[in-house]
Amino acid sequence: MNLTFPAILSAIVSFVTNWGLKILAAVVVFLVGIKLISMATKWLHNSPKLSKMDSSLRSFLVGFSKIALYAVLVITVAMIVGIPAASFITVLASCGVAIGLALQGSLSNFAGGIMILFFKPFKVGDFIEAMGEMGTVVEISVVYTELLTLDNRRITVPNGALTNSVMKNYSSEETRRVDLTFSASYRCDMQLVKDTIAEIVAAHPLVLQDPEPFIRMTSLSQNSMDYTVRVWTKGGDYWTVYMDLLEGVKKAFDEKGITVPYPQMDIHVDNK
Repeated sequence: MNLTFPAILSAIVSFVTNWGLKILAAVVVFLVGIKLISMATKWLHNSPKLSKMDSSLRSFLVGFSKIALYAVLVITVAMIVGIPAASFITVLASCGVAIGLALQGSLSNFAGGIMILFFKPFKVGDFIEAMGEMGTVVEISVVYTELLTLDNRRITVPNGALTNSVMKNYSSEETRRVDLTFSASYRCDMQLVKDTIAEIVAAHPLVLQDPEPFIRMTSLSQNSMDYTVRVWTKGGDYWTVYMDLLEGVKKAFDEKGITVPYPQMDIHVDNK
């Protein structure tokens, strides 16, 4: 085969004609596509309709749209260069299956994150209990949720496990009921005990009077009479009311001579 200059020049011209223009067009489309995707992402992020959504959900939608647009751009560029779309999509699908099998746990967390962001069983700032942990939700991503505990520990909970477990949201309702039980000796007057507890409850400024507080003797145990107290308060005042009533009732019992019995056992000795 004789490689003369005209033959080499003809080959170069043929290559440039067949591939050079395609590569140039692909580069131009790629650069323009990146610019358009950037503009579209900014528009979505600042869209008035999306601004009304939860911040975590808005970030997820913007990020997902960005990934989808990049996928469309890559497929378009591949088609311009001359790669068959069917073959390219088949390769992407095969890669997706392989990645999916390798990241089954992460995909479960991803699906759980989508469910949390759309159905909103809780939001940032809520105090929840799940999987043996309690804390304030400080961040919700599509993979995990972060809690800040009462003793200032930050806990990362996988969304997949969170959506498949029992979760208690203590902040979902405006009010909460405080349940307490107080015990008094059988020697104490029942009405005095109830009136004493009622005075402490009525004097507390954070206790709601509607619904009306409930104070009744509910159990005759082996060593004491047990009184159940149920009062309502604002969700954020729950622990303040809980501890204030405990301390207030104990102090009032001491002042009025109401005794709290201790477990005891009577032993009878039979001398024969």
